[in-house]
Amino acid sequence: MSRKLSRVIVVLSLLFSLAGCDEHDHIYEDGEEVVLWMNTVGPYHNRQETYEYYSLPFCRGLKESIGHYHETLGEALLGVELEFSGLDIDFKGDYSKREYCTVELTEEKYQAFVYAVKNHYWYQMYIDDLPIWGIVGEIDEGGDGYYVWTHKKFDIGYNGKQIVDVNLTSENKVKLAPNIKIPFSYEVKWHPSKIKYEDRFDKYLDPNFFQHRIHWFSIFNSFMMVIFLVGLVSMILMRTLRKDYARYSKEDDLDDMEKDLGDEYGWKQVHGDVFRPASHSMLFSALVGAGYHVSIVALCVICFAIIGELYTERGSLLSTAIFVFAATSPVNGYFGGSLYARMGGKLWIRQMLMSAFLLPSVVCGMAFFINFIAIYYHASRAIPFGTMVAVTCICIFVILPLTLVGTVLGRNLAGTPDYPCRINAVPRPIPEKKWFMEPSVIVVLGGVLPFGSIFIEMYFIFTSFWAYKIYYVYGFMLLVFIILTIVTVCVTIVCTYFLLNAEDYRWQWTSFLAAGSTAGYVYLYSFYYFFFKTKMYGFFQTSFYFGYMALFSLALGIMCGTIGYVGTSIFVRKIYSTVKID
Repeated sequence: MSRKLSRVIVVLSLLFSLAGCDEHDHIYEDGEEVVLWMNTVGPYHNRQETYEYYSLPFCRGLKESIGHYHETLGEALLGVELEFSGLDIDFKGDYSKREYCTVELTEEKYQAFVYAVKNHYWYQMYIDDLPIWGIVGEIDEGGDGYYVWTHKKFDIGYNGKQIVDVNLTSENKVKLAPNIKIPFSYEVKWHPSKIKYEDRFDKYLDPNFFQHRIHWFSIFNSFMMVIFLVGLVSMILMRTLRKDYARYSKEDDLDDMEKDLGDEYGWKQVHGDVFRPASHSMLFSALVGAGYHVSIVALCVICFAIIGELYTERGSLLSTAIFVFAATSPVNGYFGGSLYARMGGKLWIRQMLMSAFLLPSVVCGMAFFINFIAIYYHASRAIPFGTMVAVTCICIFVILPLTLVGTVLGRNLAGTPDYPCRINAVPRPIPEKKWFMEPSVIVVLGGVLPFGSIFIEMYFIFTSFWAYKIYYVYGFMLLVFIILTIVTVCVTIVCTYFLLNAEDYRWQWTSFLAAGSTAGYVYLYSFYYFFFKTKMYGFFQTSFYFGYMALFSLALGIMCGTIGYVGTSIFVRKIYSTVKID
């Protein structure tokens, strides 16, 4: 219980720090202790299905424990389970092959090793925050014998007083059999290296994969799509609106009888209803507020990742995202609360609570559901109780008060309606129109082009998260984010104009959902990726994959929906304030 309490204290103290704490400053003197941390073990094809290293019948070294590593909030959520290996390693101290323990294979231990070898179990370790991977064993070529590697050879490179390179070689293959004794050994070799400390993570990156020509081509292709789409939208809308402006200006010179006899149609006819509050305005404003929030968080985290190379520290990207999400909560309250006030909403406290907890409740609900599965499997992905308490405290004592502050500011500073047209007391009947102009059809088709602009980048992001790749090209991600924003705005403006021209004033939800449908295509693509690009298997990994892909798609949909709605609302306000309407 004291361990859980200390973890809560440590996690809460880290909420106000972007960088996670390390056990030392990465500076070593000759002969100083170097700690080998054992992290997790699990099937190679199921990266997220991980277990504590000592869940397999491995044995520890003879050295006494130096205390558990105090992980950050991001590490706890990612399932990092660092345990001291017990192996004696000193800076620049070579060790010849030495045996550190022996395991007697009972039937239970034998079956555990056989299962691990059959499922291609890999394990992960850390030396000075540098990850090391090794394989548990291998199957005989004939498929009859199962072998486990018993010797670990560490080749460690140093530059001055800093560790810059670590390599592991697994040796001594021993065939598994019940009731035998297996000795485990290790050796350490140190050698000087010319690698600079700031470049020591370069070996883990894969520039041939992330900077492949197809990646550059996708960026260029998306950029050309933006130019074409912006030019097309500008040409179509300006030519069409110019005709509308000329026609409506001509109508201003006619008397009432001539107007009645004239052929009136188009977006001008719904001027008395176009600024009517959206249906379910509380939910709509909460979604828009959450979309603003997610957009700001995504932009900030991408910029921090570009500047700070967050991929070099375990869990730092997730910790940063949580910190930024909590710190920018007033954004959610400000834009959601002001929109709700402009729509005439009166239950602002209920709307503020919905805005504050809409996204966190969905994320926590899905995470806790998957957590129960992880607990059943005894996986390291199971979220510790202390971390649950920390997340709950963030929501109640950080996010909620800041959202309240933002809501109050939004209602007072930007909550007064200032529409260019008055709203009719009685809603105008919506005329029948062709099937492809129905809002449902527009919603489905609206996400095609935005998804096309990020399609290739989704493949690289999926591969980095679900396979053994470290995503580091955040400059590409920033460009894709900008491209996605422009494409989404252009597409929703076109969709909204056609909808209004069909005299259908239900543009708020249509613009939001048309842009948000991008997430639906991303989620459909995740099915294709799962079945054709991975070798994942098992109930745990499948639940984990589709559960968190649903959360990713939801956040992306809310963000795109808000971007589409905001761009469209500016367009709608502009055209109705430019044309003189009686």
